[in-house]
Amino acid sequence: MVTDSSPNFDDRAAIFSQMVPSESDSVVGKRKETVDREIEGSRRKKKKKQGGTPRPACSWVHFSREFIKEYSASHPESSGLKVATRAASDAWKVMSLEEKSKYTKRAREVWDDYLSSAPAREPKPRKQANLVTRCSPGRLVNVLKNFTSDQKEAVKSMGFGSLLDLKCRTLRRSLCLWLLERFNTIRRSLEICGERIPLYPHDVELVMGLPASGKDVVTSGPDDMVAELRQKYNASNRGISVRFLEERLGQPEAGDDFKRAFLLYVLGTLLCPTARLDVSPSFLHLLTDMDSIHEYNWAKFLLDRLVREVSRYRQGKQQAVGGCLLFLQIFYYESVAIGGTSELGPVVVPCLSLWTEEAISEREKQEKELGGYGRGEVICKERGLGLGLLNDRDHVDVIPLREVARVNRGTLVRQDETLESVPFAYKNEKTPPVRIVNHGYRNSIEYPNTNPHDSSGMYTGQSTCPLLNCNFTGLFQELSDHFTTKHWDSGRRFQYNSPLPVSLGMDETFLVLQAEEDGVLFLLNKGTENIGHTVMVTCIGPSDSDERFHYCIVSERGDSSLRLKSYTQTLPGRVEGIPPPDFLLVPFGYLNSSGELNLEVCIWNPTDLVEA
Repeated sequence: MVTDSSPNFDDRAAIFSQMVPSESDSVVGKRKETVDREIEGSRRKKKKKQGGTPRPACSWVHFSREFIKEYSASHPESSGLKVATRAASDAWKVMSLEEKSKYTKRAREVWDDYLSSAPAREPKPRKQANLVTRCSPGRLVNVLKNFTSDQKEAVKSMGFGSLLDLKCRTLRRSLCLWLLERFNTIRRSLEICGERIPLYPHDVELVMGLPASGKDVVTSGPDDMVAELRQKYNASNRGISVRFLEERLGQPEAGDDFKRAFLLYVLGTLLCPTARLDVSPSFLHLLTDMDSIHEYNWAKFLLDRLVREVSRYRQGKQQAVGGCLLFLQIFYYESVAIGGTSELGPVVVPCLSLWTEEAISEREKQEKELGGYGRGEVICKERGLGLGLLNDRDHVDVIPLREVARVNRGTLVRQDETLESVPFAYKNEKTPPVRIVNHGYRNSIEYPNTNPHDSSGMYTGQSTCPLLNCNFTGLFQELSDHFTTKHWDSGRRFQYNSPLPVSLGMDETFLVLQAEEDGVLFLLNKGTENIGHTVMVTCIGPSDSDERFHYCIVSERGDSSLRLKSYTQTLPGRVEGIPPPDFLLVPFGYLNSSGELNLEVCIWNPTDLVEA
């Protein structure tokens, strides 16, 4: 320990007084008053700046106040507070801990009194997170208003004519943030107003006016195929300049060059923007065949990109939110009524043509008066939204959304209640009697026709609805229609041969998957063992069917992954009592922090496999 041998404060003051000649008392008094005024003025400024009672001073401040007063009294010729403060700092640096303890004790006592008497401070309001997005409808509106009649016809020929009616110039960022917090990217749904509203390409078609059928949009391919286009549009690794495209669109010609520039511009600024400032160069692959642009399923492409970009944003892979946030905004306006369903106006398709800046401002005003977003009533079905696979909508008995039975797939129904009204237990010559979950055992029903096919070659076997609180029993084809119309929001739609990310909660034992192509129902089943969960896929249908679907399940954790490739069993519903031929065992360590099991499922169509 180093001992400080420097003189104490009193000795230093005496030394300073001997070095400086004495002055009259009046001069000393005036100097002291000046220093006191400067110190007091400094205190007032700090208090005013803080806007309340200042925090107690530290030990250094207590020492400096005392030192400066004495130093100024003994040095009337000094130039002011700055010199005295510097002298106090030099003196403080050479003081020992014992010499400082006097001021440390004083500061601690003042601090204790402050804590015991000062009122609790109100927490500062938390600022809302800023939304950074490249989705800019206003920028597109500015470009569209200068188009000639020929250019508008060229836009219509590509299938984007609905965008010519775009009137919304700005995104309501507070609403977009609110929707993003409630956007389930795994289930592709909005969880708002106590409801879960699934999103389908059909919804994009109604809102944005883009086609929801046709070929899948492909934005990849050999680099040499777009080498000339990259040079033509000055494409770098960062992308294609938006301003460069705006200059191209400002020219009067309406040929293929105009169409290419417009396609790049509308994808990069409204429909499928990424986190980048410029347009993604991957869109150049679409420009190689301009005659097929109108044949693509742009609605599905928009929705897929939106889900991907929001997922990347949540994973922290990018700071900006990509995707068409304008679609989410207008979808919310159309799906949630805040003035009562009796005041609903006629449905205008596409919906974006109805929502002007004035209409949006009025809607936002009403939302604010009600206390914020999510206070209205979900009316998506009444507006034709969220209906997924339904094609013949004029002949479908659509149930209002709030009357649709909400199914908790993790809640088991008691099995010891009345069995008189439950459906039969499936049985045929090849399969022993088994227990259909939720229905118990019962005698089988004899069919007069033992041939499982009708005259048209379709399967006629009976199947049961897999949902726990539904007792529907019918033919295989009837079950598909039943689930589509009655339980449209209780499963996941998927496409054959395409990976589908899914998630099973802690209490969820199965998930219903329905193929978009033919409506076939599948079950992703989850069991529980000592070390993890078992997962497998079964097909709902008549057991006499020889058709088997090839499927793959993947579970990942960091750089590790588990994978199962197998064929589905065909069962009449959710069946217990038959050992699964194959399953994937996923250890508990693969679950996320919420206990959810995240998987990727891919089911192949046997017809496609044969053709391949």
